[in-house]
Amino acid sequence: MGSGNKKKAVNMGSPPHKEEQWEAYRWCVRNNICISAKAKNNSEWYIDIVNNGNTHTSPETYGKNDIWTKIFEYSKYYYDKHRK
Repeated sequence: MGSGNKKKAVNMGSPPHKEEQWEAYRWCVRNNICISAKAKNNSEWYIDIVNNGNTHTSPETYGKNDIWTKIFEYSKYYYDKHRK
């Protein structure tokens, strides 16, 4: 039996549909650079980046309109940095 408390649905918005953004994100995953959202609450998220066993959390939070943009910006940063 449940406690009767229902959690509010979380809406992170929609991820982008541009293939070049997904290419950078997939490259990061394949190279053990994990970039993901970590919930602060139902409407704000931090970004966690795990690289070489070190975890870094963004100092600021992002809303549903910005979270995916920032995740893919970080992915592109690491993709460009390590592919040169």
